[in-house]
Amino acid sequence: MASILDEYEDSLSRSAVLQPGCPSVGIPHSGYVNAQLEKEVPIFTKQRIDFTPSERITSLVVSCNQLCMSLGKDTLLRIDLGKANEPNHVELGRKDDAKVHKMFLDHTGSHLLIALSSTEVLYVNRNGQKVRPLARWKGQLVESVGWNKALGSESSTGPILVGTAQGQIFEAELSASEGGLFGPAPDLYFRPLYVLNEEGGPAPVCSLEAERGPDGRGFVIATTRQRLFQFIGRAAEGAEAQGFSGLFAAYADHPPPFREFPSSLGYSELAFYTPKLRSAPRAFAWMMGDGVLYGALDCGRPDSLLSEERVWEYPEGVGPGASPPLAIVLTQFHFLLLLADRVEAVCTLTGQVVLRDHFLEKFGPLKHMVKDSSTGHLWAYTERAVFRYHVQREARDVWRTYLDMNRFDLAKEYCRERPDCLDTVLAREADFCFRQRRYLESARCYALTQSYFEEIALKFLEARQEEALAEFLQRKLASLKPAERTQATLLTTWLTELYLSRLGALQGDPEALNLYRETRERFRSFLSSPRHKEWLFASRASIHELLASHGDTEHMVYFAVIMQDYERVVAYHCQHEAYEEALAVLARHRDPQLFYKFSPILIRHIPRQLVDAWIELGSRLDARQLIPALVNYSQGGEAQQVSQAIRYMEFCVNVLGETEQAIHNYLLSLYARGQPASLLAYLEQAGASPHRVHYDLKYALRLCAEHGHHRACVHVYKVLELYEEAVDLALQVDVDLAKQCADLPEEDEELRKKLWLKIARHVVQEEEDVQTAMACLASCPLLKIEDVLPFFPDFVTIDHFKEAICSSLRAYNHHIQELQREMEEATASAQRIRRDLQELRGRYGAVEPQDKCATCDFPLLNRPFYLFLCGHMFHADCLLQAVRPGLPAYKQARLEELQRKLGAAPAPTKGSTRAKEAEAGAATAGPSREQLKADLDELVAAECVYCGELMIRSIDRPFIDPQRYEEEHLSWL
Repeated sequence: MASILDEYEDSLSRSAVLQPGCPSVGIPHSGYVNAQLEKEVPIFTKQRIDFTPSERITSLVVSCNQLCMSLGKDTLLRIDLGKANEPNHVELGRKDDAKVHKMFLDHTGSHLLIALSSTEVLYVNRNGQKVRPLARWKGQLVESVGWNKALGSESSTGPILVGTAQGQIFEAELSASEGGLFGPAPDLYFRPLYVLNEEGGPAPVCSLEAERGPDGRGFVIATTRQRLFQFIGRAAEGAEAQGFSGLFAAYADHPPPFREFPSSLGYSELAFYTPKLRSAPRAFAWMMGDGVLYGALDCGRPDSLLSEERVWEYPEGVGPGASPPLAIVLTQFHFLLLLADRVEAVCTLTGQVVLRDHFLEKFGPLKHMVKDSSTGHLWAYTERAVFRYHVQREARDVWRTYLDMNRFDLAKEYCRERPDCLDTVLAREADFCFRQRRYLESARCYALTQSYFEEIALKFLEARQEEALAEFLQRKLASLKPAERTQATLLTTWLTELYLSRLGALQGDPEALNLYRETRERFRSFLSSPRHKEWLFASRASIHELLASHGDTEHMVYFAVIMQDYERVVAYHCQHEAYEEALAVLARHRDPQLFYKFSPILIRHIPRQLVDAWIELGSRLDARQLIPALVNYSQGGEAQQVSQAIRYMEFCVNVLGETEQAIHNYLLSLYARGQPASLLAYLEQAGASPHRVHYDLKYALRLCAEHGHHRACVHVYKVLELYEEAVDLALQVDVDLAKQCADLPEEDEELRKKLWLKIARHVVQEEEDVQTAMACLASCPLLKIEDVLPFFPDFVTIDHFKEAICSSLRAYNHHIQELQREMEEATASAQRIRRDLQELRGRYGAVEPQDKCATCDFPLLNRPFYLFLCGHMFHADCLLQAVRPGLPAYKQARLEELQRKLGAAPAPTKGSTRAKEAEAGAATAGPSREQLKADLDELVAAECVYCGELMIRSIDRPFIDPQRYEEEHLSWL
């Protein structure tokens, strides 16, 4: 057999283009987009399948890409359209003359029912080859099946509905499991539920559709030849296994609602449109005698699911007694009627026939037409041929239809991805709203179009609709790009002018108070809108000019706050003497630059509040930049003015820890003028070190001298270490203060003595008080009685000094005794040192022949060596090499010099005469060889290199020289 789904047959292929009521190009519109649309392809494209059946086709069904057709009376052909080259033939095994009446395939493509004219029903599963009769179904001529899309699966159908030619509706369930000889039958149960009547008697159940809405309600639509019945209900919780019995039980006492039409074809057919698999259907179409009833399905309605119903009447020559329609399928916007020789497509929006596709007579009359809901393909067949319709972009031109119907929301929905069409829809909607005097809606639509700006603006101006014009301008402003600065400036200025004019016209009218408030709120919303913030900021100068020209100071302040132009706001408050409001703005936005600028004005009127604000900001303010304001304020000299300046300066110094000299100098000047009591405390708190004080010492000295603060001057003299000047000035104030100054130069006894002599002379000569002079003498141990005697007058008797003279003599006697004791201790110490030296000369150490050098580990006696008291022994050259790296640079140089001189010195010769001559010559030439060796020993062998101070100093030296680390590291590898 040839491939089923292969290619078009050129001579028999037909194409039909659906364009409901609109040409294929954009509609010209004055001022609107007029763009050529893309080349459009046919919506319905017919394809004849390259397939020649071996026998005539009696029935065909398609679902979930599974195609099943009956050939003759005993052959079933099944094709998986995904594997079209692998058809499957199944023999029904019928020996009688029974014919295939109808076939039914579920939504999964797994369960196939074959209804025979002999009132038998066969069941074939997708995954099996066995044809299984349904015993419980026997005796019923099946006309329709309502599949359970909610519970059905590949292994089980779940509860389903079965409609018969006798008008009965049964509930059944099928299972795909195949047992052995005595295994379970596929039909689990088959029980009657309801009987449909028509004109007093049962009528064939032509169509059955069972669905479940989004809210969980179930509904069943069943049709007879003239009636359409609705069964609506909700299953009990957890009662899914009970199927549809509860739904139909609600209509046991009263008939369900139905629609009836007088004419009859002898049959009818119902079609649903479902957007997505396993979702609720959205639309229906019922083919009956009077025409096609179509509309929407609304699962939320309590009484009837059908809404927006319309009847499309058959054209002349179609219908009962003429050329009756054979089948109907429903797509999103069309239903297709199958007649014996053609297919007609009707638009459900307009009711117009948009396609008549005729078939060649050689294929024979058309038999039926079905739709595969999973793929959207439509299938039609005759006894000798199979055709397939592809549906492509069905909704592409629907916007035109909705546009002509003035259903603009739907028109925009279906052309959202096509800007040119969307612009046309928006322009038409804007014109429509303008004609209906819905000016605000019109303005919103115009703002989204590409229409000429000037034309739209003039339309609203001529209609005197300033509010709508403002809405249009606002939306245009929001759509501008960042580069369109000129347009943005124009629109923002125009909008401001419109609002201000409107407010000015309403302000004096008491009857329009509410309208005025509403307009004011809209204006403020415009000024504070985040969308317009960038453009308003760019145009803020011109907007301020407009506000000023209208005298609207309230909105000037409001706009300045929004633009964060707080300088303008503060200046406005200051001009109107609202200083507290100005300070509130400054404190709220905490901008230091604004504080620097407006503090000179505010401090004159609200000094305490301003200083409080300064203190609250703390370190964010630079106190140096506030000094000019404080200086101007405190020049009046009043105590309150000076106190506020001092309060802020004390905060800077004590809390913020300010070290700037200008601040400390200014605080000193304030203390000197307004609070002298705090001056000395501040100076003492600053300390007595000249390097740690933060004020200018010379400025402080001059300031204190000008205002006559002598104690403060004495303190500054002490900090400057001018002790003589400090004592001289202190003697004018207080002798005790002078004494404190005299004791300050602790390391200079001569200066201390000199200062105390000044005090003593002052006491004796100025105060003529001998007792005080004697007390002064006792206060300073450096003064003696003989130092102060010249200051006393001649008439003073010795009785006044008797006690002081005796005390002085006792001190001299004690000092002499101390010196004698120190001399005796020094003599004893010298004798002990001599004894120790004698003992050291007699100490010795023994060297054994097997002893080795502590450094090179070779026998010690082979070369000259050193022996230390700790027991370590070194060759002379080994010790030299060990000691050299640890010596300072100058000692290393000295060592090299001694080695050089020792090498140049002549060796000692035998004979006393020659030895004496050599020593004499060496004495005249320089140090002797023995002296050089002694110096060398003192430098090298002063202490053991392992036990002495040299080893302690080398504790932080690495064992390996860093410069030789890499070389040493490589040698280990």
